[in-house]
Amino acid sequence: MTKRIFLSTITVVVSVLLLSLALITGVLYEHFQKIQMDQLEVTEEFVEQGITLDGMDYLKNLNENDCRITWIAADGTVLYDNRFDASQMENHKNREEVKQAMEGSAGTSFRQSTTVSERTMYYAKRMQDHTVLRLSVSQSSVLFLLGGMLSPICFILLAACILSGVLSYRVSKKIVHPLSELDLKHPEQVETYDELSPFLQRIAAQNREIEHRVRELKKQQQEFSMITENMSEGLFVVDRNYQILSYNKSAVQIFGIENEPIGQNLLAVNRSQAFREAVDSAFQGRHTQKNLTLNGRVYQIIANSVCSPDSEQELVGAVLLVLDITEKEEQERYRREFTANVSHELKTPLTSISGIAEIIRNGIVRPEDIPHFAGKIYDESQRLITLIGDIIKLSQLDEDQVPLERESVDLLEISRDVVQQLSSVAKKNGVSLVAGGTHGSVYGVRQVLSEMVYNLCENAVKYNQKGGRVSVDVKQSDAAITLTVKDTGIGIPKAEQSRVFERFYRVDKSHSKAVGGTGLGLSIVKHGAALHHAAIELNSEVGEGTEIKLIFPVKR
Repeated sequence: MTKRIFLSTITVVVSVLLLSLALITGVLYEHFQKIQMDQLEVTEEFVEQGITLDGMDYLKNLNENDCRITWIAADGTVLYDNRFDASQMENHKNREEVKQAMEGSAGTSFRQSTTVSERTMYYAKRMQDHTVLRLSVSQSSVLFLLGGMLSPICFILLAACILSGVLSYRVSKKIVHPLSELDLKHPEQVETYDELSPFLQRIAAQNREIEHRVRELKKQQQEFSMITENMSEGLFVVDRNYQILSYNKSAVQIFGIENEPIGQNLLAVNRSQAFREAVDSAFQGRHTQKNLTLNGRVYQIIANSVCSPDSEQELVGAVLLVLDITEKEEQERYRREFTANVSHELKTPLTSISGIAEIIRNGIVRPEDIPHFAGKIYDESQRLITLIGDIIKLSQLDEDQVPLERESVDLLEISRDVVQQLSSVAKKNGVSLVAGGTHGSVYGVRQVLSEMVYNLCENAVKYNQKGGRVSVDVKQSDAAITLTVKDTGIGIPKAEQSRVFERFYRVDKSHSKAVGGTGLGLSIVKHGAALHHAAIELNSEVGEGTEIKLIFPVKR
């Protein structure tokens, strides 16, 4: 404050000095200019009388060095000039001061030199014979005059500035001293300027209010800390600049934070797209829920914006709550898988039973063929019963009530059974379907393995072309048993290959609608492979076909 008062005072003093110098210089310059003009008028009167009495002889004998004298005829021709040869000078009829004199009685003008810091003052007067007598004198410019006085002016300014600086410093120190001695903790006990009394009283009242609010805030903070630290959910409170203001122990554990996060940018905690979208949405004033997979667990991020109490449109920060929903997601995933698998497993036998029943109802079957079709219905019904039994077993397995029954299953045998089941469908679509290779036994669940091979072959047939081919090949090596289903169908684009094993995902929806299916086949294959610890390899080219391999490890 002392520095500010000092600078303000010295600035005012210097400004006043400079302004005064400028005003005085301007007034004096105008005063001397008027004196010079008056002298020109007086001189002109004397010269005019001399010319009236003696004519050119007077001018030739005149010894005038201070001013320039020019005698101009009525047509502008220069008759005489005491500085230059009149015969060589141009016509002066259009000179400003000459024109004024010819039109009136007298004229004046000023012209600035472009080469030196001077300007010329002209005074012209029309004589009785209509000639014009003009006198002129050179006048130094203000800057030139100031330049000549530069040394004394600088000395005076320097002395004035030093004196002003000393006085300003002492005055500012004296003004600020009572203020610097203020005790803002106990403003009622301070003796200072009377003008500051209302200010000090207000500070005292504010101090009391602040102390009260600090106690309340400490109490609320302790309560908040007790609640948040005992939460299993992670919690972050951030300001509008994404800086972390508060957090709890669960948040540190979930995100594996090692250093003190207070003051850090929240986006540095986790750089995933879902986390960033949740935070950005909160700062856009939207309630947002996003799922985030972290360290093998699934978390739900709930982000809400925090608005100013004065204005609901002004965002001051955000609150993020992180919930562990791994078990919930697992249960939901199991429910979807169970529903999908049940639907797909029941579809095939029910379709077969429905088709045979329709044929019999329409009277197409000859009497002697009825036992054969009745046997088919019986077989498919038994398959349904077996399937339902397996579903019950899977349901019991989910509840850990029965162990999963595994057995040694020959993949080549299963492949041939599947080829036999799909032979009519393949023939209808104009596709040849064959199975071959070597016998290879996998220790697993027969029904699941059969369903996996069936789905692969069914897709290969459905998404094939007329005259196409589907081959199922089983090979066994020391390390693994590989089942390969290869077709010459429409193929799968590269961009879609990573998603074909998702539930209900279809590459060509229009074609899928024509051939039927729910889009669960390859998803079942994927989960069946996971059940048997098998790997899946997919190779496909659009228009050339698809090859899918199931690689089962051999237990030793």
